[in-house]
Amino acid sequence: MLVLGLTGSIGMGKSTTAAMFRASGVPVYDSDATVHALYQGEAVPLIEAAFPGSTTAGAVDRQKLGPMVLDDPAAMRRLEAIIHPLVQDRQQAFRREAAAGGHRIVVLDIPLLFETGGERRADLVVVVSAPEPVQKQRVLARAGMTEAKLAAIMARQVPDAEKRRRAHALIDTGFGLAAAERAVADLLRALAPVS
Repeated sequence: MLVLGLTGSIGMGKSTTAAMFRASGVPVYDSDATVHALYQGEAVPLIEAAFPGSTTAGAVDRQKLGPMVLDDPAAMRRLEAIIHPLVQDRQQAFRREAAAGGHRIVVLDIPLLFETGGERRADLVVVVSAPEPVQKQRVLARAGMTEAKLAAIMARQVPDAEKRRRAHALIDTGFGLAAAERAVADLLRALAPVS
């Protein structure tokens, strides 16, 4: 089974691209969705113990947790030490299920793939990218997003140029949905003989 690691900086269109793989019949593991589920379940008591006051009504409150970790590298490492092992356990279960189902290609949708060493768990890395003005426009249109918040997020991410350099394949979403869909289809056709 060929494992594609899908990544891209904030606002590059990675989630939309993951949906394109999914629509093509490729199973996609969504690490963000996994974190959201953990924030409403298993991780709640662990995070509350490490970051008192970060939960509300039995779930992690991102509005409370964010300020506790965003500008504090040590706090972020503590949070990641709680979350990453739980996420990886679920990722392994996804891979076992996909292999048992006979799938020849799977996608691991991991926003911080390079930042967490996740590229070692993939056979090929696919980077989703777009020109910087497009990225900023997309991100700043999100509710509650500010220039300062975007800068703090970007400071934690491997720069787009470095991601592009380390990629085995690139999906450029700056040319619109149809072009990105063609790029995904072309990639899957190219990989079909080796998967």
